[in-house]
Amino acid sequence: MGMPQPSFYIFKCQQSAPPQMPGKPSCVTPESEDLMQFMAMSLMQKGLVGNVLPIQTGCLNRCNVGPIMLVEPGHVMYVQLTKEKITKIIDEHIIGGNIVEEYLIDEELWDTAISPVEQMKLMGK
Repeated sequence: MGMPQPSFYIFKCQQSAPPQMPGKPSCVTPESEDLMQFMAMSLMQKGLVGNVLPIQTGCLNRCNVGPIMLVEPGHVMYVQLTKEKITKIIDEHIIGGNIVEEYLIDEELWDTAISPVEQMKLMGK
């Protein structure tokens, strides 16, 4: 038997807005910078490291509702994270299998994906 695939990938935005873009809000604040470490420690304490991979990522393009994280599989985006929210997401979604609806991004900001072919048609390509 080979090494099993991770069950989940959790992408946590860790990119602040560049200085040349003063109008773009930043989801990385001093308070949110330790959320990644908190999440990794929580997964480790529950024995989930390796089965659930927390990944630091660049901008996920939803800065105005940050800090945010994206859980795969499922394209599930959670917004305005706190340590309490991360704990509940791990317990209820990652372990329990139930999406934490009250922490989800609004559909107006995260609607159904468009295929690359459809995007190219929209762009006239």
